[in-house]
Amino acid sequence: MKRPVFTLVFLLIATLAAALAAAPAKQSVAGTVTDDNCPKADHSQMQMGPTDVECAKACIDVHGAMYGLFDGKDFYTLSDQKTAAKFTGQKVKVIGTLDAKSRTIQVDSIVAEK
Repeated sequence: MKRPVFTLVFLLIATLAAALAAAPAKQSVAGTVTDDNCPKADHSQMQMGPTDVECAKACIDVHGAMYGLFDGKDFYTLSDQKTAAKFTGQKVKVIGTLDAKSRTIQVDSIVAEK
């Protein structure tokens, strides 16, 4: 009688462990909040405003661009556009889950770099 219960419990624990192991890990990525029209945080090409911050905001408002994070090498779209807007042009640390295929970070938090 005890054997089937033990087997069922073992299978449940193994399934849970496999699911947790397959879940993408949260990570921290540091960089500058910019827009996907100027993904390297260099707004000299677009010149949609006198500063990088104004250019990025104009690209978002006028051209329908998306906020993202440039880490000095790669650009990642940020899932939380509302919070990202508060940090336009700033160096930040984003905590979240990176989808490498879509180059999107599912944002848990964004904080200014110290």
